Amino acid sequence: MTSTATVSQPRTYTSLRAAWIPLAALCLAFFVEMVDNTLLTIALPTIGRDLGSGTTALQWVTGAYSLTFGGLLLTAGSMADRLGRRRVLLVGLAVFGLISLCVVAVTSAGELIALRAALGIAAAMMAPITNSLVFRLFDEQALRMRAMTLMIIVGMSGFILGPVLGGTALAHVRWEWLLVVNAPIALIAWFGVRKGVPADRPEDLTDDTLDVPGAVLSIVAIGLACFSLTSGVEHGWLSVITLASIFGALAAGVAFVRHERRTDSPMLDLGLFSNGTVRGATIAQLGTAIAMASVMFGLILHFQYAYGWSPVRAGLANLPMIVTMIAATPVSEWLAKRFGHRIACLVGAVLLAGALAGMSWGVEHGYAAIAVSMVMMTVGLRTVMTICAVALVDAMPANRTSIGTALNDTAQEVGSSVGTAVVGTMIAALVTTQLPPGTWSNELVQSFFHGERITYAVLAVLVGAIAAFGSLSLTSSRSTEEAH
Repeated sequence: MTSTATVSQPRTYTSLRAAWIPLAALCLAFFVEMVDNTLLTIALPTIGRDLGSGTTALQWVTGAYSLTFGGLLLTAGSMADRLGRRRVLLVGLAVFGLISLCVVAVTSAGELIALRAALGIAAAMMAPITNSLVFRLFDEQALRMRAMTLMIIVGMSGFILGPVLGGTALAHVRWEWLLVVNAPIALIAWFGVRKGVPADRPEDLTDDTLDVPGAVLSIVAIGLACFSLTSGVEHGWLSVITLASIFGALAAGVAFVRHERRTDSPMLDLGLFSNGTVRGATIAQLGTAIAMASVMFGLILHFQYAYGWSPVRAGLANLPMIVTMIAATPVSEWLAKRFGHRIACLVGAVLLAGALAGMSWGVEHGYAAIAVSMVMMTVGLRTVMTICAVALVDAMPANRTSIGTALNDTAQEVGSSVGTAVVGTMIAALVTTQLPPGTWSNELVQSFFHGERITYAVLAVLVGAIAAFGSLSLTSSRSTEEAH
């Protein structure tokens, strides 16, 4: 990627240590938006009992956040390129913190779902911008890549740490505090960004018209697609409302593509996908997100319901993923150096598919079997996600980093929404739509295991195919600057 630095470029830094204030603030902002993806998953049984919610409602407690987050990322990236990246991030942090405080007034599942959707909107103003601002902190390419890798590790760790932090907190406080704590974190990040990240220069922004129709069509398409999965279980797959949502999603998707091709100022320039790296990295990221979200959602239900574990113990059960996320860095680096990006990501895709297949077998064979699959999956995730994230941003024009990171994050959030929806829908269809509290009967536990076996087997095929297909479009580059 060509540096855009000039003599009038705002203050930049010569090392990660010198940039510790803005870099820590950006990492904190990225962490809080990613940890909020999964923070409440550990509390789903508690929330279900407290608010009287079934599995489909619990699915939307997590899905609503991913839905609005993913649907608005491209719009937020476009706004940032027009209004100023730091300005949009500061607004997003402020709104995110304020909305989090509103959870104390929630009294029903519907209100919680609405609040989660609103948090997703605020988070969408943060995610692509935190990543793109990293590039503005440094002139040196190697420093940019190292900072980007740090951001990816922090974000992925936040996604996985959510249940651990949530489970530990639930032993001492009510579940509402899992969201209230966002407010002080967002405030600290706000001050760090305000102090350390240079303001946008007018010449670095674009005055293109914001593509409002494109934003609306993308949100409608993604929203109806996810809703159709839930509706199929609740109302039947051939019901009017389910069929209408499916056709509505298809129509909105087609309309979005046609609009983006014809408008003078598209939200997403579809011509970018003619670049194999952009196309392949986006598709592969979709597969990784489906894998991660489905396993996180499914195992929380497995540990707390089928095993009867406490929220703390269920959260700590995710430790193999957290440790592997950090420890797998040398493995990912070696794979990229030895075989190149394309083959390394293919290896990661095989690991993902194998891990999900192992999970399908392991749910009936104890925690040790599940833990082995978790480690295998995390190595695959670490390899594919890191290589694809950096390759995608690096393949974009230098003045389009916000859209590049937004595209990366959109693929991940759409995948998260799909993964959560698939698991929630299949468990509801194969087992029960209402997960009873307390100790389960042996018959229900066996039914749950059966549902999990089928679900993870289906996901193994789906994720393996998507991630492998995307990997094949990558280049054979062996660059590993991003993994230092």
